[in-house]
Formats: sequence, structure tokens, C-alpha cells
Amino acid sequence: MSRRRHPAPAANAPRRALAAVAVLLGALAPPLAPYSPPSAAASVAARGHPSAATDGGPVLPDQDWMWPVEGARSVMEPFRPPAHAYGPGHRGVDIAASGDLRAPAGGVVAFVGTVADRALLTIDHGNGLITTYEPATAILAPGAPVRRGDLVARASSGGHAPAGSVHVGVRWNGVYVNPMLLFGGVPRAVLLPCGADRC
Repeated sequence: MSRRRHPAPAANAPRRALAAVAVLLGALAPPLAPYSPPSAAASVAARGHPSAATDGGPVLPDQDWMWPVEGARSVMEPFRPPAHAYGPGHRGVDIAASGDLRAPAGGVVAFVGTVADRALLTIDHGNGLITTYEPATAILAPGAPVRRGDLVARASSGGHAPAGSVHVGVRWNGVYVNPMLLFGGVPRAVLLPCGADRC
């Protein structure tokens, strides 16, 4: 009758220790949540660029906004986004303006007042979009509803904008974006099909 040989207890000790550690780590580790791809709105926000979203996120209108001044459309100083939140840049556009300023879209006057040395008007258009005009002497009070094309202010003087111009800023969910996206001055990308002679 053959006798079974058992390993010495000392040889089993490291294996038992590793098994105990594995059990403890498995018990302490939180269960992994299933992966779900980011929503369209989250992807848009990550790019810092407003556009159409399909899941109830912000939608940038193409046709409903109008130029806030009458006559010739002239951009005296273009939008230059900063590299980071506190970096240098030009967070809006300076447009030629010497008279009436009109609401580019419907909304509610959110702020009227003087900031530093310039008169300022802000309109909340909903859906995360807010426009600001400076220097601009408002003819409406905060809380006043406005429709597209309504007279809201008159070009004034002060601030960094040169004489005969008004600075127009647009914030989308708190982030400054190029106002020309709203006013139709930035061409939209068009994807062309790949063929034998391109791509």
C-alpha cells in the first residue's frame, strides 16, 4: 500500500497568503459599471463648440438669428478664443455700430448696467445662450421680454471697443463662443465623399 505524500506546511504558506489577499481585494473592489458612450451633448461640451444635439442638449440655431445692427456688416475685431479660461484672447467680436442695436433672437433682458467704464446689456436667449453688448445704452429694463429684431439699446462709448463699434459676446453654458456662428459668418464644414480622385 503506497503512502500519499503531502507537501510540507511551509511550502503551502505562500499560496495560502496569496489566495487570502486575492479574496480580500476582490471583496474590497467596487463592482465595475457597464460602459456607456458619452452623449452627444457631452461630446459637444467637451469640444467647447455649440452645435446641434440629438438628446435634448443645446441646439445652435442656423436661420433664426439676425445681425444686431442695420446697414453694412463689418467686423472690426474678430473672435480669438483664449488657450485656457484665464488666458488672453478676444471673447467676442467688435462690429461697426453707431446707432440702434437690435435683439438677434428672442429672449429676456438679463442685465443692464455699467461695468467698469462701459454701459452693458445682456440678453438671455434660453438653452444656455446669452449675448452681451458693450458699450450699449439700454432702452429696456431687466426682465423685459424681447423678440427677434426688437430695439434693445443704442451704441455708446467706453470700454475696449474703438469708437464707432460695439463688442458683442456670446456665452453658451458659460463658455464664450464665436458670435459669428450665430450670425452666419463662419462657414460650416462640409464632408465630401471619397472617390478615386480624392481622399
